[in-house]
Amino acid sequence: MTVHAVLGVDTSNYTASLAAVDALTGEVLSDARELVQLGNGKKGLRQSDALFFHTSNLPHVLSKLISGLPRTDVEWEGVGVSVRPRPFSTSYMPVFKAGEMLAYTFASMERVPLVRTSHQEGHVAAALHSLEVAPDETFLAIHLSGGTSDVLLATPTRFGYAISMLGEGADLHAGQFVDRVGVHLGLPFPAGPSLEQLAAEAEEDSSFRLPSRSIGSRLSFSGSCSAAIRALDSGVPAANVALAVFAAIANAVVKAVQAATNEHPNLNTLIVAGGVASNQWIRNRVTRRLQTLRPTMNVMFAPPEFARDNAIGVASIARRFVLDAKTW
Repeated sequence: MTVHAVLGVDTSNYTASLAAVDALTGEVLSDARELVQLGNGKKGLRQSDALFFHTSNLPHVLSKLISGLPRTDVEWEGVGVSVRPRPFSTSYMPVFKAGEMLAYTFASMERVPLVRTSHQEGHVAAALHSLEVAPDETFLAIHLSGGTSDVLLATPTRFGYAISMLGEGADLHAGQFVDRVGVHLGLPFPAGPSLEQLAAEAEEDSSFRLPSRSIGSRLSFSGSCSAAIRALDSGVPAANVALAVFAAIANAVVKAVQAATNEHPNLNTLIVAGGVASNQWIRNRVTRRLQTLRPTMNVMFAPPEFARDNAIGVASIARRFVLDAKTW
């Protein structure tokens, strides 16, 4: 039996990701990822180091992907790859070149179409894939990560999504906010998982809060971060501050959604994607508050494995292109 498959490739700053999906059904056939390992005290990764990491590790990740495929004949029908952070011509990061080179080589060898898309579109597509939702009209999307705090209008297209920016991060991004507080506490970088574990230890009666702010649909976290670090230095329990960090992000997201829906009242679907969106505290608080404030809005978060950096969304975008161009 032959399986028709589409390959997805994504090389973000901290994760090399490959995925194969069934070209006919969209089922994930294999998913392989390799996360950059940073020692304690590290606050980030230079682009040159990240590019070297991906170039060195992609052959290993590809081997893991191939070994995870069904033990049947695989016929490749297309390749998708993220070539930039956002779907704009001015958006560029060198790390994506590593994935693009692999994708171009693979597509050339298999003589199949190569679909170039963006990391941001991949996150949105991964969320929709996991939720088994396929909106054919414009919807609201929020992308929360270490380098992005964007509020978007997204419309499906043949090549991914037509993205209109409603609100770009005003200063510090959500992931940077989490990481700076985590690093101040001596947690490993990236700090999201460790800070989430710490938040679970917060006192049930803790009244500590951090300010949350959005300028229209633009998310702002620099003031919240400064307040969190001052609180830690003044002796507020670390767990209480950790929980307040996630509450501040969630509150800012809710404010941005309200601003966006005031401007576009016909929007009734919200997709929240990106690594920060995998946090349980943020997910629960945003969902609960919007159920009260915007009861007609369908609020959807991808499961954590689809919210974090992955190539499943990129593969599903390429699959949509392949299905549009070919029938079996």
